[in-house]
Amino acid sequence: MSAKLSLTMGFEAADLPRIQSAIGEFSQEQDWPPDIEFQVDLVLEELVLNVVHHGSSDGEEGEIKIELFSDAESVVIDIIDSGRPFDPLTDAPEPDTESTIEDRAVGGLGIHLVRTMMDEVTYRREENKNHMRLVKRRNE
Repeated sequence: MSAKLSLTMGFEAADLPRIQSAIGEFSQEQDWPPDIEFQVDLVLEELVLNVVHHGSSDGEEGEIKIELFSDAESVVIDIIDSGRPFDPLTDAPEPDTESTIEDRAVGGLGIHLVRTMMDEVTYRREENKNHMRLVKRRNE
């Protein structure tokens, strides 16, 4: 059975627990395995907080729309935000995974986790909005 969940939040980190709670309920209804629920929660937190912290300039208000589609084969997550243009797939620095935490430059590790945990990650800029699509296959 397929299902869809649509959520909207502002550029406020305080909105994130409400979003995570709704997604947790959705994952239970859709019988996601625990590892997929964990991975979806982690990558959403990473990407949404990046938008909250870096998506606006001078404190301007913005909107983040999160849509999840779930069926027996996959979970598809669309994150659409009105923040400044930023393609984390090409604009984020490559993480230094060899150095110690103290010696690493800041940045890039979050998108590295996203790429590692998801099966597909795409970005496009359309109608003055950032669109990220994440796909996690359930049969792997």
